[in-house]
Amino acid sequence: MLRRGTRAAAVGAAMGVALLLTSCSSSDDDKKPEVAQQPKGTDPFWVNPDGNASRQAAAYRKRGDDTKAALIGKIAEQPVGEWIGPENPESEARGFTEAAAKADRTALLVLYNIPHRDCGQFSKGGAADGDAYRAWVDKVATGIGDRSATVVLEPDAVLHLVDGCTPAQFAEERYDLLKKAVERLKRQPGVKVYVDAGNAGWQRPDALDEPLRRAGVSSADGFAVNVSNFQTTAASREFGHQLSAKLSGKHFVIDTSRNGNGPYTGGDPRETWCNPPGRALGERPTTRTGDGLVDAYVWVKRPGESDGACKGGPKAGEWWADYALALSRNTR
Repeated sequence: MLRRGTRAAAVGAAMGVALLLTSCSSSDDDKKPEVAQQPKGTDPFWVNPDGNASRQAAAYRKRGDDTKAALIGKIAEQPVGEWIGPENPESEARGFTEAAAKADRTALLVLYNIPHRDCGQFSKGGAADGDAYRAWVDKVATGIGDRSATVVLEPDAVLHLVDGCTPAQFAEERYDLLKKAVERLKRQPGVKVYVDAGNAGWQRPDALDEPLRRAGVSSADGFAVNVSNFQTTAASREFGHQLSAKLSGKHFVIDTSRNGNGPYTGGDPRETWCNPPGRALGERPTTRTGDGLVDAYVWVKRPGESDGACKGGPKAGEWWADYALALSRNTR
């Protein structure tokens, strides 16, 4: 059975936000060069100065390897999703959104902590139960406050109900948790929420519209497609349009982080999503998509972070410099 394999980037989130908050409070902060943000008119999302790619590029420069530094710089200079971890959701959400606000940008956040997450696969885990999840979402929302944030909500959560990966006894609770999460996040004045809706290679739009309604998409700003996957932007756009037509014209965002060469078709068909070789970075993040239904191209998956312990990669979410270099080299 085909799995998309979102493979969370949350593994290093706590470390990343700790470094960010430390740097922001440093007495030397004013002496540090500002990380260049992309032009707000075309790409309003925040570039994190302490991301894995930024640190890797700096390490290569320190070693005098300007070629590799430039390759990783293709990733470091773009805004990517900040995956909120399970332990300190309020402080992480506050840290990312405060830093983004200071730069006059919007934080792109990913919430990936639903109970029974990933059906026991590489990114298994999630909140202990429904009460723990509701409390976690409330802390994320509190941390965001009145600042601007775009939230991609729970990659795989709806799709794993549709394809039967998540046991049926958890379905009603999961739909309710997702719906209430949308409602809670939308109480914050600066928040946009996009419920994950899979990708063009996994399930059909006519199998998804009713489950997405049960998950609260009607109260959200829209849905997200191709998160952590490799379907082309053209295929993702067509898929999104078909689904939007079934959802009263809901808008959507497309994850273009690693779709430059489209999906991988070699090897075990059950693991085409997991660290596939020969992939490339896709379109850069932007809100100028040329499509009235596509609100943005976003890099939800953080390029260079592993999908899981497959094809020689480290565990899900860990930085893998060799894969990041390959993505960049393969980008036209």
